[in-house]
Amino acid sequence: MRFALLEEHREMFPVVRLCEVLKVSPSGYYAWRKRPMSARERANRQLVERIRAVHSESLETYGSPRVYRELKAEGVACSENRVARLMRLRSIRGRQTRRYRTTTKRNRAHHVAPNLMRRDFTAEGPNLKWAVDITYIWTAEGWLYLAVVLDLYSRRIVGWAMSDRMTDDLTLAALGMALHNRQPTEGLMQHSD
Repeated sequence: MRFALLEEHREMFPVVRLCEVLKVSPSGYYAWRKRPMSARERANRQLVERIRAVHSESLETYGSPRVYRELKAEGVACSENRVARLMRLRSIRGRQTRRYRTTTKRNRAHHVAPNLMRRDFTAEGPNLKWAVDITYIWTAEGWLYLAVVLDLYSRRIVGWAMSDRMTDDLTLAALGMALHNRQPTEGLMQHSD
C-alpha cells in the first residue's frame, strides 16, 4: 500500500524524500515497480472499473450494498465486503439524501382556533391580517428553524426569529418582534398552521 501511495505522488515529490516519509527503502520501491501486477490486483482494477460504471449510472447515489447487488445481477463474481473495501479505498461514496423531518405535531389536548380568514389572504390595509409560518433550513451545523410573521397587505416580513430548536418560544419571539415593530390596533387577524 505504501508503494502504491509513493507511485501516486512521485511526480510531485522526489522519490528519495517520499521513501523517507513512508519509511520504505528506495530499492524496495524500485523492485516493487518492476514486479508484474498480481492477478488479484488486475482483478481489482477491473472490478473498480465496473464499480465506477454502476456508481455513475446511479447518478452517484448508490453505496456499496446497492453497487454490490447490481454487480451480482450482472453476474460479476465479488463479495459485498470486497466492493465496500474497494469503494472506500478509492473514495467512491453514495450521495446521501436529506431525511424528511416532520415538524408539525399537533397536540390533541390543545384547542384548535377557528379559521377566521377562510383562505382569503388579502388585506385592505396594513396590520389587518398577518400570517405566521415556520420553515427549517439544513446548514453545515444542523437544522436551523426560522419563524416569520408576514403582513398580508404589504407582503413584508414584520417579525422573525431563528433558533436551532423548534419550540413555542420561537414563534412567540417572531410575534413579539412584529408587535413591537408595528404596534397594531385592535382587530388584527393572525393566521398560522
